Amino acid sequence: MLATIGHDRRGLALIEFAYTFPVVLSLGCFAVENANLTVMNERVNQISLNLADNASRVGDMQSNNSSQLREIDVNDVLTAARLQGEKWGLTQYGRITLSSLEEHDGQQFIHWQRCLGMKKGAMYDSRYGVAPTDAGTQPLPATPGTRVAGMGDPGALVTAPPDSGVMFVEIAYDYQPVLGRIWIPSGPMQLHYKASFIVRDKRVFNQIYNPQPQATPYTCDRYTTT
Repeated sequence: MLATIGHDRRGLALIEFAYTFPVVLSLGCFAVENANLTVMNERVNQISLNLADNASRVGDMQSNNSSQLREIDVNDVLTAARLQGEKWGLTQYGRITLSSLEEHDGQQFIHWQRCLGMKKGAMYDSRYGVAPTDAGTQPLPATPGTRVAGMGDPGALVTAPPDSGVMFVEIAYDYQPVLGRIWIPSGPMQLHYKASFIVRDKRVFNQIYNPQPQATPYTCDRYTTT
C-alpha cells in the first residue's frame, strides 16, 4: 500500500495550486490597490485643475467689459468640484480650498479664501497661508487678506501678475482603500494636489460681490459636504 501511495500522482495540481494561490492572490490585491491609488491621484489632480480653471473664468460681465466675481459664482465652481468627486466622497473625506492670490502695489497677498469639505486641521487647511474669514466681503482696503511672498512649495512659488490675480486651489483627500491599507504599506494615505490659473478676464478685484438674493459664502470656518 505504501508503494502505491508513493507512485500516486492524483491531486498534484491541486497541491501546487494550494502553494501558489496565496502568492498569486497577494500580487493581485497589491496590483488592484495600487492601480486604484494611481487612478485616485489622477482624479484629484484633474479636479484641482478644473476648479482653478473654472474659477479663473467666472464672473458677471459689466457694461465696461469688466467682470465682477460673485459669491454665487464661487459657489457654482465649488459645487462642480464636489459633483466631480461625489462618487468617492471628496468632500466627506477631504477639503477643498480656493484662494485668490492677488498683486497690489507690488505686494502679493491672499485676498480671500473659500472652502468646502468636512476635514479640518493643519493637514487639510491651506498650507501656504490663511486669510481672515471676512476677507473679500468688503471693498478694499477693508480686510485686505494675508500678505505672502507667493503660494506653493519653496522654489516653486506662484505669484500673481501686476494688478491681477491667480486662482489657487488646494485639495487634501484621505485615500479610501478598496481592499485594505495592508496592500499599500509604503503609499501615501493622504493625497494633496494644488493648481493655479491666472484670472482670464478684466476682473474687479475689490471684493466678492453678493447681490440680492444673497448666496451663503463657503467661508473657511464652515465644514460641510455641500
